[in-house]
Amino acid sequence: MESKRALEALSALSHETRLSVFRLLVTAGPEGLTAGVIAEQLTVLPNTLSTHLGLLARAGLVVPARNGRTIRYSANYDGMRELMAFLVRDCCAGNPEICSSLLAATTMPD
Repeated sequence: MESKRALEALSALSHETRLSVFRLLVTAGPEGLTAGVIAEQLTVLPNTLSTHLGLLARAGLVVPARNGRTIRYSANYDGMRELMAFLVRDCCAGNPEICSSLLAATTMPD
């Protein structure tokens, strides 16, 4: 992952609603949730949610999947893994095992 892409992802997560959406989708697992369910659970207006979901998708953190008139969103676990790996790539003063243990503690479903 390059710095520009990491900044886009971090920027997308730096808003309270978008962070809540992403965390909700991580909790929902690979099957994800429809936009309507997300809006209900987070009490967010649908048009506002659409904007937030678009930003998260462009940042590579959320994957939309259309099924007829419904769009189901799921967390992009690979995108989050890439971001986490970028953040800890050169960490811990040459002792990457410290960061590896941190990443191992935050397992994400495939």
